[in-house]
Amino acid sequence: MKKITGMMFMLLGLVLTACSQPELEEEEPQFLDVNLTITPEKAEVNEEVTFEAKVTYGEEKVNDADEVKFEIWRANEENHETTVVEKGVNGIYKLNKTFNEEGTYYVISHVTARSMHNMPKKEFIIGKPSEPESDPNSSENMEQDAEEEHNDH
Repeated sequence: MKKITGMMFMLLGLVLTACSQPELEEEEPQFLDVNLTITPEKAEVNEEVTFEAKVTYGEEKVNDADEVKFEIWRANEENHETTVVEKGVNGIYKLNKTFNEEGTYYVISHVTARSMHNMPKKEFIIGKPSEPESDPNSSENMEQDAEEEHNDH
């Protein structure tokens, strides 16, 4: 009987010890955030423009992204220029560039880090604006696409 009582106390002690262990907190998923800025957003021809992609993963500044590149083009033109930026400082990847033609331009920063990809897009102006690109998600374009598809049948 003493053996059984002793074993029960041992078992009870193990159960209580297991129950008193702090629960492991589930780690909240972090996201790759890219804050794209253009300085100045309206520049003159041959004036230097600075593109910055501030890359964070949760609270962490990311200086070792797998890839950071800036894709830049003038509105409604097929030729897109892509420049890779190798090194980040304090989570900021920077590109300085001048433009020799007026118009409305766009930039997308393509950032791959921590097995994620983020690609914010911004518009900027050099000198006098040109005709901006139409938004492919606008209702006008969707209606036009639907009408063209209907006319094909």
